[in-house]
Parts: sequence; C-alpha cells; structure tokens
Amino acid sequence: MALGLGLGRPSRQHWLGYLLLVPATLLVAVLILYPLLVSVDLSFQNVGIPRLGDARRPWTGDNYDRLINSGEFWISAWVTAKFLVVVTGASFVIGLGTALLVNREFRGRRLARLIVALPWAVPEVVAVVIFAWIFDSSFGLANWLLIKLGLAQQTISWFSDPTAAFFAVCCTMVWKAYPFVSIMSLAGLQAIPEDYYQAARVDGANALQRFLYITVPCLAPVLAVTAVLVVLWLFRDFSIVYTMTQGGPVKATQTLSIMTYLQAFSFFKMGYASAIGVVTLVLCTVASLLMVGRRTDAMY
Repeated sequence: MALGLGLGRPSRQHWLGYLLLVPATLLVAVLILYPLLVSVDLSFQNVGIPRLGDARRPWTGDNYDRLINSGEFWISAWVTAKFLVVVTGASFVIGLGTALLVNREFRGRRLARLIVALPWAVPEVVAVVIFAWIFDSSFGLANWLLIKLGLAQQTISWFSDPTAAFFAVCCTMVWKAYPFVSIMSLAGLQAIPEDYYQAARVDGANALQRFLYITVPCLAPVLAVTAVLVVLWLFRDFSIVYTMTQGGPVKATQTLSIMTYLQAFSFFKMGYASAIGVVTLVLCTVASLLMVGRRTDAMY
C-alpha cells in the first residue's frame, strides 16, 4: 500500500514514518490523553460520582479554591516533598555506592550484581509485607536489633508514631528505589573509558579526585535522567504508602496520591480529587523541567 501511494520514493520516505506512527499515536491518545482531558474537565466541576447520561455541570473554580485553602492539601504536599528529599537522597547515595562497588573486579561480581538488583524485581506489595514484619512492634527485627545494640530501651510502635511511621515507609521506598539507581549508575560507569582513569593516575590524582573530576561529570547525564524517573515514581507511588499506613497516623505519611485516592473513592468527591490530580501533574512537570533544564544549562 505504501509503495502504491508512492511513499517508497526517497523524497516521501518521511511520510511513511509518520504513517507508521499513526497507530501508536492513536493508542496513546486513547489510553493517556483522553483520560487526562476528562480529569481536567472534572476538576472544574462539582461532581461526586460521575455517571453516564448525567447532565453536564457548569465549569467552576471551586475545587481549586478549596484546594488552595485546604490545610490537608498543604500537609500532603509537605509530606510528599519530604519523601522526595529523603528517599531520593538516600537512594542515590546507596545506589551510587553499590554501583561503584560492583563495578570493580572481584570474585563473585556477577552474583553481587544480581543481589543488588534483586529488590527492584520484588513486587511492591511483597516488599511492604517484608518490611511490615521487620517493623512489627511485637516481634519485628528492627526493634530486636535496636534493643540488642542498646539504641532503644523498649519496643517502638512504628505504625502508631508519626515520625516512626514516616521512617518505616522511607526505608521501604529506599529499598525499592536504590537498585534502579544502582543499575543506571553501573551502566554509566561501564561507558566511561578506562583511559581517563589511567591518565589521571599518571598525573597523580587520588581516588577522591578521580571520582569528583572524572566519574561524577561523566555520570551526570545518567544521574539526571535517573533523578527525573525516581522523582516521578515517588510522586505517583501509591501501593507502598497505602498498604503500610494508609496515609496515617494523623496524615504523617499521606502523600498527594493517597489524598487523591481518599477523596475519590472514600469520600466520592471526583471533581475535587481530579483537581488534586491535575495539581500533582503540574508539580511533576515543573520538577522534571527544572531538573532537565539545569542539566541542559550545565552542558552548555
């Protein structure tokens, strides 16, 4: 068909590429773009449970006005920001450190790389079950270790205390996130020519100088992309927080995604929940643009 339309000619080959992209574009539009537009539309309506055939309600900014003046929203935004800082920072420190370790030559390196990547393959619900047992207040491993090491005098109620619950959720998220950082960092390390390090050794550079002036600049593009993906994952993650704490206690772990779910499916305020989702999408977009923009400026 393409040849019959003359798309095989060199001057028209780019049209063939566009034609081949049409099915994928339509699929993306149906699965992503249309629900997004529906969410934006619902965010400007006072809708409880939308039903097919219901009369369309007029647009209003009441949902966004309520959102701005809602203390719960700002608490959820603050909790989300804390998760972003703590989990991203810890994941990058652990992930980059393990990548540097398994990048070296030693016996059993393949097995070590497999162990490092293993948590990433574990489903999130399974990870939550594991850490729920570790942080169990009665017979959990965490309390046993803290008491044995003399760091605690009595058992800690991890899921009743706000600070302890936040720490427990952070540990679970870091355990799930650091393997991805490690894998991406290891791929970047493999791409750095060994000649750079040999020349630096000849010039008398020590290990720290080689890391700061060779490893970090060469890994910067990989780390920038990894940071964007980790931040987007944290913004949208739902299963870990909801399964462990359901946003409690006293909203100490209630992120924007948890708040969106509760407003939509617990209180049946679809319009208000859509407004929260749209604001979350805007925040994700701004955060991604800022990180990508800073990396682009640094390159030039």
